[in-house]
Amino acid sequence: MPNVQTEPAPLHGPLVVALVYDGLCTFEFGIVAEIFGLSRPEMGSGWYRFASAAIEPGPLRAHGGLQVLADAGAELLESADVIVVPGWRGPESPVPAELKARLVAAHRRGCRLVSICSGAFVLAATGLLDGRRVTTHWRYAEALRQCHRELRVDEAALYHGEDGIFTSAGSAAGIDLMIELVRSDFGAEAANSVARRIVMPAHRSGGQAQFLERPVAVRRETTLGPLLEEVRRDLTRRWTIAQMANAVNMSRRTFERRFVEATGLGPGDWLVTERVEAAKELLTSTATPMEDVAAAVGFRTAHALRHHFRARLRLSPSAYRQEFRRLATTNRSGADRSFVA
Repeated sequence: MPNVQTEPAPLHGPLVVALVYDGLCTFEFGIVAEIFGLSRPEMGSGWYRFASAAIEPGPLRAHGGLQVLADAGAELLESADVIVVPGWRGPESPVPAELKARLVAAHRRGCRLVSICSGAFVLAATGLLDGRRVTTHWRYAEALRQCHRELRVDEAALYHGEDGIFTSAGSAAGIDLMIELVRSDFGAEAANSVARRIVMPAHRSGGQAQFLERPVAVRRETTLGPLLEEVRRDLTRRWTIAQMANAVNMSRRTFERRFVEATGLGPGDWLVTERVEAAKELLTSTATPMEDVAAAVGFRTAHALRHHFRARLRLSPSAYRQEFRRLATTNRSGADRSFVA
């Protein structure tokens, strides 16, 4: 008998529309297309429909030297069930008034609004985020806070969502949020299936605090520079503020003022932060027992290490080590061949 190929049934699930704009963030757009735009016949005909909508006339450029031709114009937003803002041109780039009006109208009729990374600036410009707890990439958090003082910006979270509006942190956190949307719409099994196919955990522990760079100096400080390097070289020493002040021939009061000016932190907070940073290096590069890690970076006990680690990263040292070990193993071995995207 001839092999008869049957066409998959047309999809009739929620319509996910990703915005396309000049200067499009390619990776962030790719996240949305990967989660919602790939063919997934195993999910049935109720799976998501996906389309892109240009919010301005072309030609539209994307990062990487690409030009983009969207499926439709901004009028497509009127029929969307989910609208995703995949990044934005930057905090200083104004959001078109027409786009703001369309997003407000969409939310009023029950459409969910979602942003990835700097896309939070677009949602914030509509006024719909006022008074809400939101997130964005940690590098943009202060700019978002300054531009929109009505927001409660949480730079440590991977994503936040309430009342049909969702924001996510840096690019990869958009994947976490998209998978969470799948979980809320189709359940844990569907979310796990999508996560396996793109070789991602269905849920990541901790927040983006674990990826923050250590604080940088507010201004150049030549007087304290040698002291800071000495402390970093010998974190096991029981440094006190008085000892550090004496080392640079300053009164304690002057030292603490100059220290905050130079680093953005008080001496005690800075020292703990440096010890946590050193612990992160040991946790990800060695199999050193937790008690020895604590001793090597100047914490008196493993309990003290866990306390300060959680306070700064919202993650235990053990969970941090396991997560980064898993990521390293995945990077070395490549994609799970049972689930090829």
